Amino acid sequence: MKNYLLLIVIVVVFVSVGFAQSQTGRALTRTNAAELPDVVHRYYDAWNSGDLDKAGAFYAKDADLIFYDVTSLEYHGWSDYKTGVQKLLAGYSSLKLVPRDDLKSGRQGKIAWTTLTFHLIGTTKAGAKSDVLCRHTAIWEKRKRGWLVIHEHVSVPLP
Repeated sequence: MKNYLLLIVIVVVFVSVGFAQSQTGRALTRTNAAELPDVVHRYYDAWNSGDLDKAGAFYAKDADLIFYDVTSLEYHGWSDYKTGVQKLLAGYSSLKLVPRDDLKSGRQGKIAWTTLTFHLIGTTKAGAKSDVLCRHTAIWEKRKRGWLVIHEHVSVPLP
């Protein structure tokens, strides 16, 4: 009986410690994921500034990273992405990305992901106006400089 009682105490201690650790881990994940909406807000502000160097500050500069965008099948690294966007912007007098209120985010350690939809509202230099609803998924990595996009997928639903 004495051994049985000792076994129960040991099991209760181990289960309690494991439960406490898992609860702490979940709380940290939620707390740390809470900073992502602010990062995403600053990301969109940077893009809307029209200064590609400001937008580029949110991207990792590894040459082997892939970014999918509506303007090209894929870009290889930030430098390639920046060149493609410069060509697009050359045809517009104004272009704004307006995020909708549907941001979802998650995090596992140094990796996080965000998804949302946004309106791409523009006026070409020829005067044509457009408002396109887009999808945006980004994979972020926490590095010394903060959260940086290491993969991105921007797309438009088929009509």
